[in-house]
Amino acid sequence: MQAWQLTRLGDPWDNLALREVALPEPGPEQIRIRVDATDLNFADILQCQGSYQVKLALPFTPGMNSAGVVTAAGPESKIQVGARVVGPTTGPFGGYAEQAIITAAQAQLLPDGLSTMKASAMHVTYGTAWFGLHLRGNLKAGETVLVLAGAGGVGSAAIDLAKAHGCWVVAAAGGADKVSVCRDLGADEVIDYNSEDLYARVMQMTDKRGVDVVYDPVGGAYFDVARRLVAWEGRLLVIGFASGVIPSAPANHALVKNYSVVGVHMGGYRSHPDQTPFKRCYGELHQMLLDGRISPLVGGTIGMTGLPDALKRLANRQTTGRIIFNPSR
Repeated sequence: MQAWQLTRLGDPWDNLALREVALPEPGPEQIRIRVDATDLNFADILQCQGSYQVKLALPFTPGMNSAGVVTAAGPESKIQVGARVVGPTTGPFGGYAEQAIITAAQAQLLPDGLSTMKASAMHVTYGTAWFGLHLRGNLKAGETVLVLAGAGGVGSAAIDLAKAHGCWVVAAAGGADKVSVCRDLGADEVIDYNSEDLYARVMQMTDKRGVDVVYDPVGGAYFDVARRLVAWEGRLLVIGFASGVIPSAPANHALVKNYSVVGVHMGGYRSHPDQTPFKRCYGELHQMLLDGRISPLVGGTIGMTGLPDALKRLANRQTTGRIIFNPSR
């Protein structure tokens, strides 16, 4: 089969090589799938550069999550060949290939009527938003939410999910095109932080109160602005560091305003024996998709040869929504 492989750590658009490799065999508790859709993740870039929390031995195929049809199943997998699933890939057999390996216990069966592309597009972003807003952030209907990088995959999911929960949402993005995307997603207010003062605009909109929840996948300098925008007893959700800079939070500021700085690492739950949060998360999200209450933003689809350039555009923040890799396209 064909697969993209990383042979040395570094930028994937420079170091990935398209190779003919042996078809991987699933272990006893694993399944192999024909890849129909793999969503491009910023974390894939970090993993290729060697700066992600999970390290893989070289060479490996990146692509942390994938959706498709089961082509082989280990004897203890409890999932049948022919089933449609989505889930995190395992070890060196990632989703930027014609076939990938998934741990069966972490795979989610797809209900009839739900496409693999939609399932892939929402799996990480909406899963992260659900874990952040609901499991960790205890979001309540009617609360105010500020979403940074609102036009990206993670941010657009948070806008959609917060609106579906009955919240008032302010989205921040950089540039006119991304601001337009946030409006189309249904954000109540949108701020272009390339040309507007984020702090001043949010304080003006909220009568100087701030917001109940900040959803921050950016970090860096925006974290310092965001923490000052958290209202009394609010929550600042630390989703990631797309800016490349890991910020620090002064503890005295959190004490004075009585707010919480909350870490959100959905992948960290994979190593815990209790997988109930994932069942709850995707049970709710898949039903919301089928009911039309949420709609993941797909910024484009690419075939096998388009992957390196697409990852570079993702790294340079030149994409909106989720980019989907389909090797047969």
